[in-house]
Amino acid sequence: MIEGESREFDRRVLLALRSAGDPADPVGPGWLEEMARDLTALGGVGVLTLITAVSVGYLLLVRKRHAALFLLAAVAGGLILSTLFKAGFDRERPDLVAHLAQVYTASFPSGHSMMSAAVYLTLGALLARLHREWAVKVFLLSSAALITVLVGVSRVYLGVHWPTDVLAGWSAGAAWASLCWLAVLRFQQRGEVEPPS
Repeated sequence: MIEGESREFDRRVLLALRSAGDPADPVGPGWLEEMARDLTALGGVGVLTLITAVSVGYLLLVRKRHAALFLLAAVAGGLILSTLFKAGFDRERPDLVAHLAQVYTASFPSGHSMMSAAVYLTLGALLARLHREWAVKVFLLSSAALITVLVGVSRVYLGVHWPTDVLAGWSAGAAWASLCWLAVLRFQQRGEVEPPS
């Protein structure tokens, strides 16, 4: 990305998601554009804050105080990393197509993609670890992964990120979530985070 080697790939993907000859018009019917805006909101600060607060509240209600604190630390850590990466790379937003959503920060990595991966995958792994049934574990982790993917795809579809921004966001967020998951396992083994119910 820094050396510009991904530029052609980014260009092709963005243009493939636009009507031929009109970079302001995304492919597909009008409801698809509206749905993309709804999905992208799942990776926004307001929604992620609400989901984190509700999850922490749930964990506190079921007396999983250490798990609640760990979730807060994991989300805060992901936010700090995302902010540092954006400041460090300071990549311009795509100028090839019209932006169909408001943007306020640098482009690389995608903050929506990274924070979705960090929050949903960390939450999915933490909640899966608190349950013994495999069906529940698979459901929680699959749901977290699906939401993460949909948020990232919506960012490219709306023209506010280069595809490589999203790939980097997913990678960094998933790596952070994996580290958090490994830490939860270690803390549970030491008795510092509550074991499965």
